[in-house]
Amino acid sequence: MHQTIKADTGWRIWWQLTRPHTLTAAFAPVFLGTMIALTYVRIHIYLFFAMLVASVLIQMATNMFNEYYDYKRGLDTEHSIGIGGTIVRNGIKAKTVLNLAFLLYAISIVIGIYICSQTSWWLAAVGLFSMMIGYFYTGGPYPIAYTPFGELFSGVIMGMFLILIAFYIQTGDITLFSVLLSIPSMLLVAAIMLANNIRDIEGDTEGGRNTLAILVGRNNAITILSLLFILSYVWIIALLILSDLTPWALLVFLSIRKPMKAVTIFRKHTIPMRVMPAMKETAVTNTLFGLLLGIGILIDYIAS
Repeated sequence: MHQTIKADTGWRIWWQLTRPHTLTAAFAPVFLGTMIALTYVRIHIYLFFAMLVASVLIQMATNMFNEYYDYKRGLDTEHSIGIGGTIVRNGIKAKTVLNLAFLLYAISIVIGIYICSQTSWWLAAVGLFSMMIGYFYTGGPYPIAYTPFGELFSGVIMGMFLILIAFYIQTGDITLFSVLLSIPSMLLVAAIMLANNIRDIEGDTEGGRNTLAILVGRNNAITILSLLFILSYVWIIALLILSDLTPWALLVFLSIRKPMKAVTIFRKHTIPMRVMPAMKETAVTNTLFGLLLGIGILIDYIAS
């Protein structure tokens, strides 16, 4: 028996459409990339906020493309878990959702023009490529989200690329240190996507998807999720030993209970509604990890 899901009303309809629990995946990398840049140059605050707004808007638009194309392909229903639900539950026209996504992309492009005018026009190519990945993640004839490569693309674009772009617009350069510090964010954004696919494994199988979770099976997917978490924290210890990373970076371990809780929930429950808290814990892990690492770098900068 399906559980009846109460529809949102008013502004909540549009807020849920953005899938707010995913937006931290855009904020944390931009903050971290900017804090890394702070150790090299003085921060341009307007570029920071421009990058932050553009990244969040692109994430919102990507979520809307996801909503639109999953509806068009019949994957989303009134009882689907973890979706905005504006189309299947709130009666918003699918075309409206699609047009709104393109509008957010257009605003992001305008902001991107400002960023490029202050830094380098080469960023336009990087930005447009990232936006294309956001669209083709669920759009087009061969959606990335329907393949085993969704975690890879989302991790690289929304994790590593965002950090490096945020770093580059402040410094005009990409360093090995900035690349190495972007690895945990890449892994944790990939973990968010993997957690989503673990939750949806039954529905995605019926819908014809071939995600990584489906390919390796639920138990193995949870194991991979655990390894993504573990590697993220071990990576910080390794950088602390092998590089000039500040010991303040160990602040990231204040967040370690979140991924442990997420894995425990996934191991204990299989019903999508029951594993929703694990989705939240995974997203919070990414946010806290990026914020704590950035704060650690900031504290070291101020102290020195």
